[in-house]
Amino acid sequence: MSEFLLTQVINYGAPLLGILVFIGGLGVPLPCTALVIAAGAFARQGILPWYTTALISIISVVIGDSLSYSVGYYFSNKVLLRFSGTPRWIKAEQSFQKYGFLSIFFSRFLVTAIALPVNLLSGTTRFPFKQFFLYDVLGEVVWIFGYGGLGYLFGSEWELVNEFLSNFGGLVLGLIILGFSVRQVIKRQEQIKQKKVEA
Repeated sequence: MSEFLLTQVINYGAPLLGILVFIGGLGVPLPCTALVIAAGAFARQGILPWYTTALISIISVVIGDSLSYSVGYYFSNKVLLRFSGTPRWIKAEQSFQKYGFLSIFFSRFLVTAIALPVNLLSGTTRFPFKQFFLYDVLGEVVWIFGYGGLGYLFGSEWELVNEFLSNFGGLVLGLIILGFSVRQVIKRQEQIKQKKVEA
């Protein structure tokens, strides 16, 4: 699929790339990061105009992210009917209201695999849209210019850059999951100890 999409981006240019990252912002699993890196390489070769491509891509992906947020916001009652109002969910909402901006910003470019869940969670927890929009734009700017810039810098070696970043993103996600799991285990042990003390 990646080779086919790359060929189409070469043929149809920045508008198609914008459509693809927009669809990616909605949660469809497309190789958007690889496309952005490749677009940077294509810009260096003169195939794509870098400024137009970057602007269209940023606007498109932010619109996709905003629609994902809206789904979480307007359909939260149906999605969270089972969890909403529970002590655990209330605590999760409070934590996200406090630290959600970090999740929004870093999931745009560092751990892109959780971008859609973060968008939906932002909506369901009623994270202020103005703040979501701000951190979303900042993160996507880093994604487009950072990753596209690497593609531009390394040119024909962009595939090696993509492979490295994919592995790095997977490592970061793995560390996050590990850290969360360890934290949950520690909390569980503390609860058990507390119950024994109370008993």
